[in-house]
Amino acid sequence: MGKPTAYGTRSPDVLKGTEFDLVIDQGPVNFTGQANTGIMINGSIPAPTLIWREGDIITLRVTNRLSVPTSVHWHGIILPYQMDGVPGLSYSGIAPGKTFTYRFRVQQSGTYWYHSHTGFQEMSGMYGSLIILPREGDGVKVDRDFVVQLSDWTDENPMEVFAKLKQQSDYYNYAQPTMGDFFEDLSRYDLRTALAKREMWNEMRMNPTDLADLSASTLTYLFNGQPPNGNWTGIFKPGETVRLRFVNGASNTFFDVRIPNLTMTVIQADGQNIEPVSVDEFRFGPGETYDVLVTPKDDVYTIFAQSMDRSGYAKGTLAVRDGLSAPVPTLDKIQWLTMADMMGAMGGMDHSSMQHGGMQHQGHEQSMKQSMAMEHGMSMNQGMSMDQSMAMDHSQHQGMHSLATPSQKVRHAASEYGPSVDMRVDMPRTSLDDPGVGLRDNGRRVLTLDDLCSVDGVLTDTNMPVRELELHLTGNMERYTWSFDGLEFGKSTPVALKHNERVRIILQNDTMMTHPMHLHGMWSDLEDAQGQLRVRRHTIPVQPAQRISFLATPQEVGRWAWHCHLLFHMDAGMFREVLVS
Repeated sequence: MGKPTAYGTRSPDVLKGTEFDLVIDQGPVNFTGQANTGIMINGSIPAPTLIWREGDIITLRVTNRLSVPTSVHWHGIILPYQMDGVPGLSYSGIAPGKTFTYRFRVQQSGTYWYHSHTGFQEMSGMYGSLIILPREGDGVKVDRDFVVQLSDWTDENPMEVFAKLKQQSDYYNYAQPTMGDFFEDLSRYDLRTALAKREMWNEMRMNPTDLADLSASTLTYLFNGQPPNGNWTGIFKPGETVRLRFVNGASNTFFDVRIPNLTMTVIQADGQNIEPVSVDEFRFGPGETYDVLVTPKDDVYTIFAQSMDRSGYAKGTLAVRDGLSAPVPTLDKIQWLTMADMMGAMGGMDHSSMQHGGMQHQGHEQSMKQSMAMEHGMSMNQGMSMDQSMAMDHSQHQGMHSLATPSQKVRHAASEYGPSVDMRVDMPRTSLDDPGVGLRDNGRRVLTLDDLCSVDGVLTDTNMPVRELELHLTGNMERYTWSFDGLEFGKSTPVALKHNERVRIILQNDTMMTHPMHLHGMWSDLEDAQGQLRVRRHTIPVQPAQRISFLATPQEVGRWAWHCHLLFHMDAGMFREVLVS
């Protein structure tokens, strides 16, 4: 049994084998000094860490002791759709007092996780880690092996938090542009440029610091279920090789992770082995996992995970004994979104020529306004939108070009020209080598999608795609609606795929937020703009104004979910059914 912690919940058990009994119930927690109620599995937050073995048949009996229905989704696991755990698609959910038995053969290995797919239960503590041991061993020699599950907690009722965002989408954003920012701009640019920069954002009614919907004003960031002052500690001996399995189990938070004075060698992404790459820092969103190796030399290190909006952090410690702690870095200064984040390639400019403010190359206000209004970038619904008669539904676009490379021709669906969409990008960027806003040129070696390369044997399906689907990630911040192609879930029809058919899916982000996109039931094989396969993922973060593509081969028939893994974005409509027949 896990030992009790100060936060009202035991540390999670580690359960190993082929048969598991999981009980979902409510219990008292206190992460912030305020007594509250969390949703636990077997009495802990996070839920027990489950260890499976590749090739085994796993049986999981899940009992619901809540007063409302629940569910468990095995994130990133390839299995029959009836076992996927999505109410309304896979099954009806698990009713109060009932037990549902999951049973399937494990076809993969690596680090994954599991969580509720019902309401906002995941946000209240219902998530756990999943380690699948390779049948033949993975050849990685380590002395210590720790799971690091990062998450976020609010003492507010998640339904009330969501209602506040529906009323005012920047309710929790305390990093609005200030007079101090304006004076800093004055020191970097001339007066006209500084004024034009501010005027531009004001005219667009957009916020250059809109990096996250929720902030530390309501969230406490947890490290294996412990707040920053909990000082979770992993014990090692100097010179040992330590494996850290990072799982982002947050409901609404991207984390930027680093261990000051210690290089991390990333060996796995989303459970799949990659060519090792050494970095100082990586960003990951809800749903993603990264395995890293470190070889600590000193006695103590801080594992530091700051939120993307720089409002707070989760932290833990690596040390030679309990009770030690290393200095905690100060939060990085918030960086504004740039013109490239908003408008994409802007006629060929990529992020590498865009410095932090995004304005150095603009000269003065006139060139900025021209670059805004020109067809290079974004068409705004306020008077700048393209003629609706030119719009075409692109979701079933088969492509007039060779399918060897992803289409670069932007096609906005007719449904994007409506009240659910407040911006569209006409000149997107691919920029797989962009670490993202807040991480550019920070003096550290930051992981990018371009660094990830699956090892031989992982990208087993190298067939050419037989067709191409293009979908746009869309939203309207004033209404706080999120969608695919301007259609929220409930207004959209399922995406139809054929069993074992190799298909290319193009995702273009027409919003100013990064979306971690999770397609259930099949792998997403990320490719570059030239059509070269890069890495196999189950969750792909898509940055603002970015257009990326992946190949998928549905291995299992059935009804599957496809959604943004920011929980409120999913609930506000960025969810689509995928029907494989």
